[in-house]
Formats: sequence, C-alpha cells, structure tokens
Amino acid sequence: MAEHAVPEEKNKIDEFRNSGHRVVDALADHLASIEDRSLFPQVTPSYVNDLFDEPMPEEGSPPDEVLKAIEEKLLPNCTQVTHPGYMGLITPTPLPVGALGDFIASTINQNVGTYSLGPAAVAIERRTVRWLLDLVGYDQAAGGNLTSGGTMANFIGLKLARDFISGNKAQHEGVRDRWAVYMSDQRQVSLDKAVDAIGVGREAMKLVPTNERYEIDIDELEKAIARDKAEGLKPLCIVAMAGTTNTGSVDDLVALRTIANREGMWLHADAAYGGGMILSHNPGPACLKGLELADSITMDPHKWFFAPVDAGAILVRDGAQLWESFGMVPAYLKDEHDTEGERFQYFAHSFEQSRRFRGLKVWMIFKRYGTKQIGHWIDENIAQARHLHGLVEASDDFHSACEPVMSAVCLRYQPPSLADADEEVIGRLHHEVALRIEQGGKFWFGTTLMKGQWWFRINPVNFRTTISHMDELYETLQRECAEVEAALGVK
Repeated sequence: MAEHAVPEEKNKIDEFRNSGHRVVDALADHLASIEDRSLFPQVTPSYVNDLFDEPMPEEGSPPDEVLKAIEEKLLPNCTQVTHPGYMGLITPTPLPVGALGDFIASTINQNVGTYSLGPAAVAIERRTVRWLLDLVGYDQAAGGNLTSGGTMANFIGLKLARDFISGNKAQHEGVRDRWAVYMSDQRQVSLDKAVDAIGVGREAMKLVPTNERYEIDIDELEKAIARDKAEGLKPLCIVAMAGTTNTGSVDDLVALRTIANREGMWLHADAAYGGGMILSHNPGPACLKGLELADSITMDPHKWFFAPVDAGAILVRDGAQLWESFGMVPAYLKDEHDTEGERFQYFAHSFEQSRRFRGLKVWMIFKRYGTKQIGHWIDENIAQARHLHGLVEASDDFHSACEPVMSAVCLRYQPPSLADADEEVIGRLHHEVALRIEQGGKFWFGTTLMKGQWWFRINPVNFRTTISHMDELYETLQRECAEVEAALGVK
C-alpha cells in the first residue's frame, strides 16, 4: 500500500497545480472583461436552480468537467459586484490580492481558534487586529478579533455590554433586569438581531429619531432615557452609528460618550461601513471624531478596505472584557505546553471556537497597497457620491436626502408633476426604475425607505468606478424615471 501512496499523492498535487492555473486564468479573464458583462444575470430563480439540480454524486468527475461547470454555470449567473456599475449593498469590489489570501488560507487550512493549529496564522491575525486597533486610536490595553461580518461583531459588542454592565453576572445568571438599549432609527438590522440574541429582547431596543442629517437626535435621546428610567428600566447601552447604511451619517460620538458616562452605560459604535473613513485623506477621519471613546467598535474590512467576504471585526477598548465574556477553557483545549502563558487562544477571547484564517487576506491587502492607496480609493468613491449629489442639486426633478458624508447618497425622483402624488405611487415608481436599470445590465443599486419616503440608495464602494460612470448613471436615471412616470400615467 505504501508503494502506491506516493504516486497517488503526486497525482493530487499535479491536479491541484493544473486546476489552479486554469482557475486563476479563468478568473483573470473574467475580471479583465467585467465591464462587458451584464451586471445582474437576467435569469429566473427556477432556471438557476435547475442548473444545479442533481443528486449527490456517488462517483467523482474529472477535474476539467467540474471546472467547466463553474465556468459555464456559476460565473455567468453571478451578480458582478466587481463591475464598476455595482452601487448596491455595501459589498465592495475585492482586491485580487485579497482573493489570493483566501486561496492560501483555504489551502493551508489553519484554524486560528487555537494556537497549536496555526502559530504563524495566529500571529498574523493578532497583528492585523492590532493594526485596526491602532487605526481607531485604542491603546495597548485594547483587544479584538475578526468575525464573519458586522452582524456577528454587533452581537459580540452588545454581549460585552450586557456582561460588563451586569458586573459579568448575566452570562451566568441570565438576564434578570429590564434593560434598555438606545440607537437611532437609522440603525442596521443586525442590531435588532443582537438585542434578541443577548436575551434583553427587541422590546428593549429604544429607537431614537434622527435630525435632518440622519444623525441621532441628542435631545430626543435624553428624553427617552429619562422616560424609561421613570418606568423602571435600566440603561444598558447606547449604539452609535458611525456611518449609517443609507446616508453614511455619523452620530455625535463625543456627546454620546458623555451621556453613557453619566448613566453608567456601555457605548458601542457601529462603524462597519464608516470605519473606512479612518483611511480617507479628504475629508479624513475627522468625521469620526470621538470613535476612540467607544467601549467597542464594529468594523468590516470586507466593506471599505476592499477585502473579500467574510472579514468583519469587533474592537474593544478594554481587551480584558473579551476574556471575561468568553474565557472558558475546557480540558480538551487546555494547552499544557504553554507554561509561560504566551500562546494566544482566540477561542477564549471570542464567540467562535473554530475560526477561519480571515486575517491573511486583510494583512496581504495592507502589505500590498498600504493605507495611503486604500485611502485614495475611498476618497474617489466619496468624490463620486458628491458629484452625483451635485448633479441632483441642480435639478428640479430629483432631490438628495443630504450631502454625502461618505460614499452613500440617497436620491428621490419627485418632479413638480408629482408634487402631490401619493407615497405609494412614488414607491412604485422608484421600485420599477430600479428594476429596469437592473435589467439593463450596466448598473445595480437598491431602494430604501427613510422617514416615510422612498429613495434610490446609491453607494459606490468600488475602486473601478469613475466619475464618468456617475454621469452615465444620472443620465440613465433621468431617462428611466421620465419613462416610468409616463407609463404609470400619474396625474
């Protein structure tokens, strides 16, 4: 049996080498021609499902046959988020070096949850987290870890809040008090999931109105806290938005820190999208003033640092709280060789036990491009959003929700002819226009509802997008909106 082991292993390696070359060549060709492709596949769900409708294989297929299925069935039927016209949900075009990082991480399969399963990988992950901690202005007492994204990071941030404010009793005793968690009406939906998951319940989530810039209204927050305390609720946490999904708005972090200190609350900042502004040269990180005052911060490198998904991060001002919340070491994971306590165990400082080596792609992106180049791409996206805002401001037919703080801009079509139109009609028009533009294959964006009104939500987070793409998008919007208005026959 041993005589056949070496040739068989060589065959596997040769297959890996040959298939790997083919995959890289196919993907490079795919990226090189990305703007010639339809951004969104014009297929039905049933058609796509039928492409892959087959029983579990009992016998394997030749590698060329498997790769042919990828090239013919998968790649043509993807949403091409690498297309410069993709301006929808915040899933930026990933930098190719990050994709190579994922390829390497999958091949060596280091489980960074445990030091012994990846010493160098743990070191890279820790260094990557340290870079992020330095970026936000945390000192050496801070800690953190990479997560699957903002949803998991927000969950961890609120769990840390619950544990700390309860004197680290809630993770043992359960939630016994009536708590209140405060955030603006522009919060991301992952926070709704988080208040549920930590056991305080969604009724404990107190949504505070926002001002005309879509920032949390401080006066309304103060009133809500006073009202809830009078009813016997205990303030647990304030969640600050440091870059809202719709408009990139940033809450007054300094004022929120003052309130949190006075009330004995945890301050968590959701900078999943907005964290990229730390690397901006213009307007720069000043728009995130006070971010370092938060007790915990959500940041997503797979958003505006252009890393492939998944790569989120939870950053904590006092890293010791991670151990307080997650520091359980069962006998089968106890490292008897770590007599000096030098082997960092991520499983005892985070929610996950098995952990994908997410840090490599982020580390490679920073090493390859550096913060200056990444910041330049971010500034280009901001300029593109502001350019579109400027075009709209000069129009009588379109309105912009507010001047973009980041790269998110919300536009509304409501010409004088639709001044008195019902909001339901306006909503139908916006949905239909977005669908028609999607079907055109050159642009993709979504719609959103803010303060009872429908808007186009357009968010360039792509290093391939240019000002000329924004001009073309605006011309497309003008044409399609006018045509849909005429088709609806609105009076």
